[in-house]
Amino acid sequence: MELSRAVAALLLACSAWLGCVQAVTLEVKEGNSTCIKAELSASFSITYDTLSGTGTAQFTLPDSATVDTGSSSCGSDESLSWLVAVFGPGHALGLSFSSNASLYSVANLTLQYNLSDSTIFPGANSSGVVTVVSASVGISAPINSTYRCVSPVAVRVGGATVTFSGMRMEAFMPGNDLSTKESVCSADTTTTTAPPTTAAASTTTAPAPTPAGTPDHGTYFVKNSNGTDCLLAQFGLQFNISYFSKSQNKTVQDLVNLTPSQTNASGSCEASRATLVLTEERDTTLSFTFTLNSTTNKYHLSGLSLLAIWPDMTDQFSASNTSLEYLRSSMGRSYMCKAEQTLIVAPTLSLNTFSLQVQPFGVITDQFATAEECQMDQDQMLIPIIVGAALAGLVLIVLIAYLIGRKRSHAGYQTI
Repeated sequence: MELSRAVAALLLACSAWLGCVQAVTLEVKEGNSTCIKAELSASFSITYDTLSGTGTAQFTLPDSATVDTGSSSCGSDESLSWLVAVFGPGHALGLSFSSNASLYSVANLTLQYNLSDSTIFPGANSSGVVTVVSASVGISAPINSTYRCVSPVAVRVGGATVTFSGMRMEAFMPGNDLSTKESVCSADTTTTTAPPTTAAASTTTAPAPTPAGTPDHGTYFVKNSNGTDCLLAQFGLQFNISYFSKSQNKTVQDLVNLTPSQTNASGSCEASRATLVLTEERDTTLSFTFTLNSTTNKYHLSGLSLLAIWPDMTDQFSASNTSLEYLRSSMGRSYMCKAEQTLIVAPTLSLNTFSLQVQPFGVITDQFATAEECQMDQDQMLIPIIVGAALAGLVLIVLIAYLIGRKRSHAGYQTI
């Protein structure tokens, strides 16, 4: 019972922070023997062209996915094996495995998606099947062992990102069940902490973020199909990020500024959904998703995701949250916050914004509409008013006291 509660709590936390999905079990067989078995969850983020600009499709590998027996194989000489999972109308995820005397590894990842699927790719300006291949995946394990990686691991492939989590997998299997011997990925080993002991022990705290200074202020916009701006944004932005450092061989917390001069903006504008995608030098992709409530005519920032591949990272960094409630404002107005504010995305990522102003809906003249200010700005405006009123009251009290004192002093003398 306690184990069931713990598992339920873990799944609930995972769902809240990472958008986890139910694991899918896939097996490649040759006769009655299993040569590849995988238990995993996978989510996809794909950038595609729309009639009004650029869209981002986000979906998961459904539990209805099946192994394509025509494309999957155990390999004739155990030098190349294939696991191909098919789902939906023309979508497929493929992993090819190679091996040597001691290790097996994923040689490449193949993703096939069908732009004709309007439920996933609404407003796509083409309808073909797209196939992209990644030659660098970073998944390997000793022969006769199970590769295990519970933590999310993102793989960039073409204009798409595939994020695996909760993965247990083995290729070139000697039997039909996953090996009890496990090879754990670095993402899991770096986030594991030792249990507390009863003896007195020193407390290890995470290193403080490296000072990064105030970031430069950038201006970004998204255009619709007729060339006019449909989304406007201005801000300075700073990543507060935790990742495993290759140079320091430990998890570090760092403050990194977004550099506007090295950042390109893209995105899409729809009736009730708008996206802004910022790409910095091909190693950082940050996506904002805004949602409009047509009933209340209020919009807010509902989703944020970051994919980063920085030189000092051991693996690709990926974090996202699609249930946010930030930057609320009304249709036809912009949202503005001059004060520094922090947008928490996940336990390993938050964003610090400086002098922010955004308008994802109702842009008319390529300029920001009247702004609705954040509470912090309103509070800061009240402070000088309160201080001024207090000073005025103090001056009035002093003046009244002076007049009363002067009147009493005149009353103490009589005319001769």
